[in-house]
Amino acid sequence: MIFKESFNKNRKKFIIFITLFTIISFIILNTSANGTDEVYLISIKGTIDLGLSSYVQRALEEAILNKAKAVILEVDTFGGRVDAAIQIRDKIINLNIPSVAYIKNRAWSAGALIALSAKYILMDKGASIGAAEPRPADEKNISALSAEFASTAQSRGRPEKIAAAMVDKDIEIENIIEKDKILTLNTEQAIKLNFVDGIALNIEEVLNFLNLQDVKIKYISPNWAENISRFVTNPVVSSLLLSIGFLGLIIEFWTLGWGIAGSIGIISLSLFFGGHIIVGLAGWEAIILFLVGFFLLLAEIFLIPGFGLTGISGIIAILTSIFLTFGNIIQATYSILIALGFTIVGFFLLIRYIPATRTWRKFILFTKQEKELGYSVGIKNSKRLIGKEGIAITPLRPSGMVEVNGEKLNAITRGEYVDSNTKIKIISVEGNKIVVEAVDVPG
Repeated sequence: MIFKESFNKNRKKFIIFITLFTIISFIILNTSANGTDEVYLISIKGTIDLGLSSYVQRALEEAILNKAKAVILEVDTFGGRVDAAIQIRDKIINLNIPSVAYIKNRAWSAGALIALSAKYILMDKGASIGAAEPRPADEKNISALSAEFASTAQSRGRPEKIAAAMVDKDIEIENIIEKDKILTLNTEQAIKLNFVDGIALNIEEVLNFLNLQDVKIKYISPNWAENISRFVTNPVVSSLLLSIGFLGLIIEFWTLGWGIAGSIGIISLSLFFGGHIIVGLAGWEAIILFLVGFFLLLAEIFLIPGFGLTGISGIIAILTSIFLTFGNIIQATYSILIALGFTIVGFFLLIRYIPATRTWRKFILFTKQEKELGYSVGIKNSKRLIGKEGIAITPLRPSGMVEVNGEKLNAITRGEYVDSNTKIKIISVEGNKIVVEAVDVPG
């Protein structure tokens, strides 16, 4: 009886709790469905790259999720990567909320395509839009990008021939643009040709145009990962990272073991790949291929004598992974050639000038233990070793360590490679430098 009364009381409490939870849930869902009284402001400034594309797409997805009243794209760019601009364009075209491109100063090249994708375009006084001839300006690139501009303009009810003339200098429009010239419009010209929707001197005037004077502006900033990826995916920085990476690995082939140069090289290449992973350009296949190449190089340095198939395979794997990371064979070729050029120049500069610098002299002992300078024991003990035979403890590349008469010595060859456990003979002593050669073992 007591149990039954307790059950009835608990059942009533449970029903009341479920009812309140349901009512509150409906209120929250209804509020979310009605959206927020916010306008999202997204900055499209500087070079258009894949890091910027990642940031803009994330901001647009957040605006869609929160059912923002509108999206304002503040554009001020000389252009950049066409593939990144197309990614942004596709996202803006498919928005189900109003979008307006506010050209603060200029929307050139890839920036013009982004501006065209917005539902409305407003320009500040003194702003300009156009100058979108691709690089390289071959027939294939011009045709593709011209069609992209024309179709984007058409989808927004803008003059498509004017848009195409911003890309293709073969297009001639009477009283607007002559043949062999690329079209760029200032604010006054764009309004006169009905190519844009009006003038705005600031964000407040953009809100007035949208009739959203009382809404809150929410600015979405790039996060740390997007900022880093924008920096490392910049064409100049990418080439520099590749150069440092190549140079570090090459230096390791000329020195014994693994040191600072190799570590710096790997860090540089890791930054290169990491930045491209963040923007979604590099996939696991590129990373796996790079690691395979890296481990093949390590095996060549530490395990396999000389430089042969393993080392060459490692280099091919690393270069292939870089091509896959760029995703564009032309850009990849340019970047790799630039990187290799800087690497070769940097390597020869290191060989030529660094040994003569004061900093390098702090690490290297250049003084010879000559008899005239008061040295006798070292020379006496070293001279007696000439002609002695021993064994190479480590590989000589050309320097390394040998053992003669139970004594471990630092030695160097005359340039040839000698594997470890090879019988050697001391052929000369120059100061503290002990020169050895491999002893031919009768077959």
